[in-house]
This record gives sequence, C-alpha cells and structure tokens, in this order.
Amino acid sequence: MYKSVAIKIGSNVLTRSDNHLDVARMGHITEQIAQLHRQGLKVILISSGAVASGRSLVPSPPKKDPVAERQLLSSVGQVKLLTTYSGLFESHGMTCAQILVTKQDFSTREHYLNIKHCLTVLLENNIIPIINENDAVSVTALMFTDNDELAGLVAAMMDMEALFILSNVDGVFNGDPKDPSSKLIECLDPGKADLEAYVTAQKSDFGRGGMLTKGRIAKNTAASGIAVHIANGTRDNIILNLTNHPEQVPHTLFKPGMPSPAVKKWMAYSAGFAHAEVHINEGAREALFSKKANSLLLAGVTKMPQEFQKGDLLRIIDPNKKLIGIGKAQYERKKALEHMSDKKYRPLVHYDYLFLYP
Repeated sequence: MYKSVAIKIGSNVLTRSDNHLDVARMGHITEQIAQLHRQGLKVILISSGAVASGRSLVPSPPKKDPVAERQLLSSVGQVKLLTTYSGLFESHGMTCAQILVTKQDFSTREHYLNIKHCLTVLLENNIIPIINENDAVSVTALMFTDNDELAGLVAAMMDMEALFILSNVDGVFNGDPKDPSSKLIECLDPGKADLEAYVTAQKSDFGRGGMLTKGRIAKNTAASGIAVHIANGTRDNIILNLTNHPEQVPHTLFKPGMPSPAVKKWMAYSAGFAHAEVHINEGAREALFSKKANSLLLAGVTKMPQEFQKGDLLRIIDPNKKLIGIGKAQYERKKALEHMSDKKYRPLVHYDYLFLYP
C-alpha cells in the first residue's frame, strides 16, 4: 500500500453531460480520499473542472475570443468547484486548501521550493491541498500542456510514491479505446514504451490533453521513480482499489524507475523555461545514454545557437533535432566557445545537473 499519492482528476470525470458538476461523483471521490486520510496517507489532489464548471454558470461566454472565454469561465467556475470540494470534505471532518499556480511559478528553483514548502506545511497540518492551474492568468505560452503535466510536476516535487491520473477510460489501449478489438495495456516500462505507435492524439471533450499527453507525462514521472496509474475515475472505489489492491482493477501502470535527485525532478519539467539550445553529435548522445554516468563535454557539442550564462538551463538536442534532455550550464557560452578545441576542459553540463528524457 502506498503512503503518499497525488491524484489528478480530469474534467470528464467531474462533469455531467449537461456541463454541470457531477456532485455525486465528487462526493464519492472525497469519501475515498477521506478513507485514505484516516489511514494516514498523504494525499494531494490536482483537480480540473473549473472551466467546465463555469460553463453551467455563464450562459453566453465570448466564443470568438478563446482566451477571454477561458478566463471568464475559469474565474467563475473555480469558485463553485472549490466551494463544492470544501463542503464535501467538511462533511468528513476535513479541511482543504486551494492553490492556484501558473507555469511561471515553477520557472526558477526558488519559486519551485516556495511551492514545495507551502504544500509540505499543508500536509503536515493534515490539510488536503487542491491544486489547479490558474487559467484566469495562464494564456498561450504560460499554460501547462494540461493538468496532467502539473500533476506530474507536483508528484515529483513532493516525492510522492504514486500518481493516479483519472480520466473516463480504463487506461492506455493498443488502439482506439472505442474499438472492441483494442486491448488495455496493463503495464508499461517507461524506458521502452513507444506510445506514439498506437495511442490516439484525440483530446477529451472538456480538457486540453488526450491520452498521448497523459502517456508522455506518465513516462517522465515514472522515470523519476514514481509509480503512475492511469485509470477510469468513473469506476466506483477506483482510488481505494488503486491504493490497496491495484491488481484487482483494470488500469495501466507505468513502472517506476530509479528515484531521481530533487534537482533533477525539477529539471524534468523545465524544458519550457530553457531559453538556449545545445546541439550534440551522435557520440555524445550515445555517451549520455550509456549505463555509465556521463557529463556533457564540449567535444560532443556541434553548435550553440543562443547566448546563455552560467546556471542557465539548456535544451539538449541530438543529431535528429530531438530534445533528449535538460542541463544546467556550468559556464557561459562565451567561455564554451573559447574552449571548444580543448577536449579536457570541464564539462559544459555536469551529470548531477542533467536530466535525460526516457
């Protein structure tokens, strides 16, 4: 049984077909979390549903302006969503707290640690943190891919043992879930799974992301040492079953890899904050992914298109123009250019500050 879990609830789980919140299902979810709470588990809830909730309260949102529509609906809907959660948790003698974040809140290590401290204090005082993206101010480039990305980041940040991603399907299938011939994939190894080979990119009715996004987030999160379960949040007692008897409920498990150091967990979700790229050759790529822990040497760098300073995060690009990792620069670009021909010069990115995507 897990001792700490982050639970991400998708909009399609919380919303009825008429766009209203499914209060009965929310009640069942909070009841399950209350049982875990009484067993001594640490639980963090990452909840979608604000925009969907707002649709039931605003009859005519500005359809021609998607940004304005999202800001309006989320601002109105977030109040109803948290008020509903608060009342349901109070019926179990529990207190919940609201935390609204943007992607920029995680852009620096200092801000990241501030959020971690806030969540730690809440958990130490037996309060259930309910986290959601602040859609009222998060627009375009400032947005998370969806709340799955936020959930993965939070689970890694707080060193949770498991992350439950609850949608309205049983997990990852080897084809279209609506096709009777498609089969549920019960277990995936993050280092070997090629999700794009069979997972649809179709998005849900209410949320921003689809199963392909969920799979990518699950791979990265599992690679940092956290078990990730993608399951159907509309099934009765799904949270309790995943916690206590996961083998008894249909779902997809992404097997956890070796735990990563805290700073690498932050870096795993920081690709959007890296403003410079470093391109490497095939030899460097093979060295980085070998079983031996290797740093990125200048000898393996082919070009550095943008300026960067010591301490900046760098996007590491392989010969196929694929993003393979994030690293922290040990010195500025000017110094790197000065020592390109010095094969013995210290690494541009040290292994301790390097995260490679599985």
